[in-house]
Amino acid sequence: MSRPAERTVPTRARRLVLVLGIVLIAVNLRASLTVVGPLVATIRADQRLSATSAGLLTTIPLLIFAAVSPLAPRLVGRWGETRTLCGAMVVLAVGTVLRSVPLTGALFAGTVLLAAPIAVANVVLPGVVKREFPEHVGILTGVYVSTMGLLAALASGVAVPLAGATPAGWRGALACWVVLGLFAIAVCLHPSFAVDRGSASGPVPGMPWRSAVAWQVTVFMGLQSLGFYVMITWLPSILVTHGFTEDRAGWVLFLFQLVALAVSLTLPIVTRRLSGQRVVAATCASCCLLGYLGLAVAPGFAIAWVVLAGLGGGGTLVLALSFMALRSTTPSETAALSGMAQSIGYLLAAIGPVLLGALHDLTHSWTPSIYILAATAALLTLTALGAGRSRTGPPRRETGSA
Repeated sequence: MSRPAERTVPTRARRLVLVLGIVLIAVNLRASLTVVGPLVATIRADQRLSATSAGLLTTIPLLIFAAVSPLAPRLVGRWGETRTLCGAMVVLAVGTVLRSVPLTGALFAGTVLLAAPIAVANVVLPGVVKREFPEHVGILTGVYVSTMGLLAALASGVAVPLAGATPAGWRGALACWVVLGLFAIAVCLHPSFAVDRGSASGPVPGMPWRSAVAWQVTVFMGLQSLGFYVMITWLPSILVTHGFTEDRAGWVLFLFQLVALAVSLTLPIVTRRLSGQRVVAATCASCCLLGYLGLAVAPGFAIAWVVLAGLGGGGTLVLALSFMALRSTTPSETAALSGMAQSIGYLLAAIGPVLLGALHDLTHSWTPSIYILAATAALLTLTALGAGRSRTGPPRRETGSA
């Protein structure tokens, strides 16, 4: 009776290391970005940046995500998931430190350098989850998305206090997050994290551009990303125009993220026994739609509408990431679908806030922008009916309509 027990111990230990590694990688994918927002005014004053230049600190990463995401499956095919993820964490650590070095151009060079590995890890993680935890894709995705969101919110909250507490000021507040990267590197180097035993996983399918399923997942990912980043960027400004103080508007934005975080953690537990996710995905997207419309029609109940939009935003995010594994057959196909979906998704996320902000400048009102945002949520609801339908198979081979 002792032999079976002895065999299960290493397996359980390995799975624990895998989960720990996935979570540690995930927490590195947002904190180094969200820490910038609260410090932008300080960085602008210190570096004498224009508003446009300062805005690039948040726009550049999204554009890098869109450009680099399609390349990630090729790296996996050449190096394998283990070395690709470990290398990404090393480059991320270097970029985090470089961004804080007091040299001309280092701030922007470091931002570019740290954004690229984040894009790679964003694409590769769903494939690792698919390979190692095929029966628990939704739950583990929810865990790492929630942890990622929690650290992102924490990074935003402590950015200013850290800048005041460290001798290096805002540079120290940006650089200190390299510690998370070092922890992730340590776990990636552990033998139990060898998800592909250190070798390349073989040829990776090309982007499934001709697949109806892949396009449904991609559009779903893109529209939910657009909505989330528009809310993160402009919600405080929208609320201020309706009588909120800046401080109160900031707390409402925090509430939006907190609700989204709670949903992303609990939704996979609720849906894990469902054969498909059409109803759940359409319901979450409809919550976004109703929340946006409420902000336009009845802004006096803004907090209720923000909570509703947070419920939808958190749900659609975890579903979008889960679909990349659920709508593909093999980990390599998951990586290809993930690269396609995240490339277009983050491109929309980068364009959306800019276009809706420009529309506000043109009309001097947020109402037209909010209605357009609601229109994207209506399209998201329709897309959910296709992306959420239970089916698997090589997405690269499917050319028919859903």
